[in-house]
Amino acid sequence: MELNESYWTDRYLEESTGWDIGYASPPIVHYVDKLVNKELKILIPGCGNAYEAEYLWKAGFKNVYLADISLTPLQKFAQKVPDFPEQHLLHQDFFLLEEQYDLILEQTFFCALHPSLREKYVQQMHQLLSIKGCLVGLLFNDPLNDDHPPFGGNKALYEQLFKKLFSIQKMETCYNSIAPRQGRELFIKLQPIKN
Repeated sequence: MELNESYWTDRYLEESTGWDIGYASPPIVHYVDKLVNKELKILIPGCGNAYEAEYLWKAGFKNVYLADISLTPLQKFAQKVPDFPEQHLLHQDFFLLEEQYDLILEQTFFCALHPSLREKYVQQMHQLLSIKGCLVGLLFNDPLNDDHPPFGGNKALYEQLFKKLFSIQKMETCYNSIAPRQGRELFIKLQPIKN
């Protein structure tokens, strides 16, 4: 099974999107509500239906970018939030993005990638973040599946993965996860180590 554009587009068209909770994730909303600087350049990779982006946009963050390998969720988002700038909707493979961002929000993107891409994910996140930038969001602290997404993991594995290129400011069990994910998510805040 290749986790390519057509795979993800089919999942959206079939509405086979078990990761989609239908609203902005409470831990991310809680984090966003504390942000003061509305000028932050924010990326949400593998954005899907991008409820967090809609929340950010309505809260006055106007420098938000969405990236997805599938055009389908981007088109749906454009219809739902018609005043969102079209040039901020990036129909692109995450690994081909080149801009730099102050904040990247991780919400069910990492677990959608095959584990063989995790080192590459870490390197690309490091490249995409500005010197004082942060990668913030949620990772599953749960083994989950071996042969199809979502792919899981655990804190020890993630620490090992990120520690070469990131300073781990926070990686702890999330206290405000949605009920089905209670005790199964880690809230992360990682800052790139730049030379």
